[in-house]
Amino acid sequence: MSIYVGNLSYDVTSEDVEAVFAEYGRVSRVSLPTDRETGRPRGFAFVEMAAKDDEAKAIEALDGAEWMGRNMKVNEAKPRTESAGGSRGGGGGRSRSSF
Repeated sequence: MSIYVGNLSYDVTSEDVEAVFAEYGRVSRVSLPTDRETGRPRGFAFVEMAAKDDEAKAIEALDGAEWMGRNMKVNEAKPRTESAGGSRGGGGGRSRSSF
């Protein structure tokens, strides 16, 4: 299972996230997606822990917890799904690069 961690400060680092989750067990991996243009974190992360029980404890303890001035959203990550029709972007064969 992977844990989704949302509403993070844009100043957070993967080391910060790992330190918080390490209080609940061994962290296997932290992914902190960044904006392509600015290189700045996008405000969310994904965390994988060595044991399912530790993941459940972390979710229970940290969902809604205040950290770095924000209330974190922590839950089980949902797999990515294709949008209806499997298309990415607007109609007419053109894709939208920004919204």
